[in-house]
Amino acid sequence: MQYRLRNLIMGILASFLWGCAGIQSPLATVSYVDLERFMGDWYVIASIPTFVEKGAHNAVEKYALNADGSIQTTFIFRKNSFDGERKEHNPTGYVLNTETNAEWGMQFIWPIKADYRIVYLADDYSKTIIGRNDRDYVWIMARTPVIQEEQYAALRQMVDDMGYDLSKLLKVPQQW
Repeated sequence: MQYRLRNLIMGILASFLWGCAGIQSPLATVSYVDLERFMGDWYVIASIPTFVEKGAHNAVEKYALNADGSIQTTFIFRKNSFDGERKEHNPTGYVLNTETNAEWGMQFIWPIKADYRIVYLADDYSKTIIGRNDRDYVWIMARTPVIQEEQYAALRQMVDDMGYDLSKLLKVPQQW
């Protein structure tokens, strides 16, 4: 009996420790986002895509600030090619941290708000990285559909430094 109890306790402890090993520290955000400046069009340069985004071409995320402080989001892309089927998704963003404006909940389906964090933002608001605490999805975006390769390499390195699996990071084809 004691042997079984000891094995049960050891098994529970091992499961607990194994589960904790996968927990990462919260993903740090930028210190402040001027929401008015952040609004507008952002071209997706690269991402670890969600199932919805796989095969996206000419992907653009558009933000507009609503009167109630929520953010109307329009995500548009072509599926699997530049002349593929046009897809559009319209989640609503909610600023969860009003001191920084860098932590949002992105709601595709009520009442679930997905983690959405502005983890990098260029001083001139020309480039950004959006991440999630789980390090499962990430988006490198810019105000232009193409950025210099050196800039992309630097942003990619930031994503790596945040603990993402770079083997999953894919460039999004842009052709305008």
